[in-house]
Amino acid sequence: MQTTLARPLTLRGAGLHFGQPATVTVCPAPAGQGIVFERVDLGRARIPALWDRVEQSPLMTRIVGEGGASVATIEHLMAALAGCGIHDATVRIDAPEVPILDGSAAPFVAAIRDAGVIRRPGALTVWRVLRPVEVTRGDASARLEPADCAAIDFEIDFPDAAIGRQSKRLVLGRDTFGRELADARTFCREADILEMRAAGRALGGTYDNAVVVDGARVLSPGGWRRRDEAVRHKMLDALGDLALAGAPILGRYTGVRAGHALTNALLRKLFDTPGAVDLVACPASLLSGLPHLSAPAAAVRAVA
Repeated sequence: MQTTLARPLTLRGAGLHFGQPATVTVCPAPAGQGIVFERVDLGRARIPALWDRVEQSPLMTRIVGEGGASVATIEHLMAALAGCGIHDATVRIDAPEVPILDGSAAPFVAAIRDAGVIRRPGALTVWRVLRPVEVTRGDASARLEPADCAAIDFEIDFPDAAIGRQSKRLVLGRDTFGRELADARTFCREADILEMRAAGRALGGTYDNAVVVDGARVLSPGGWRRRDEAVRHKMLDALGDLALAGAPILGRYTGVRAGHALTNALLRKLFDTPGAVDLVACPASLLSGLPHLSAPAAAVRAVA
């Protein structure tokens, strides 16, 4: 079933990279609209959250509308919407960047659960991967291949002992995203912070909205939330970037040291490769293998 929110939700905070305060309100939307951002500070300029609207920017995902309006660092919100199975929403924002909040998608997921979800009758349209597609850049790679579910495999390898080599595999059916990935925070190496700020990035970053590491040390108070929080966050980012396909993907994504740009390049190759993917009505037998909220029951209701 196609879904939207039962009522609007609003969150406020500063952007991670530009540091500007932002208010974001996610509203119910008509069936079939998809996810659309509106810059309310720019005359409600509309920006569809789609892969071909992505402008390559380091360390973030930014989408640009036809009039040049843009919104950046959308990946955590997009991951929360995809992970909760929200297919249609209008995201109204009064700044050029989505607030970073605590650095994870957990605040967005909590707000979505509180707002509630409406399920509409009719078949859910999905992208079904039919042939493997892969892109590589140096020692990084991203791949999509056929599967009867939405699955993510990821592997990272950092020189800092506080991160090191981590890998994880998940099928993202039911409430898996909220349970396994939503609370994983963005992270960085202390050695990279000065370079990022010199480039006009990470201006809103703090030890409270990112996990900062230096060699074997974790500098952020409280340390990691999970032993493998870093790879979980990379999986969260990947889901948010894959959500720019415009519909859920039935397929297995495998990322090795992959980032935002590589996942977007993978989507571009997927849609440019004849016979690699097809837009279909999802068979009822496969719906349980797609991300969606199943609890609490009060948060989800159907409409005629």
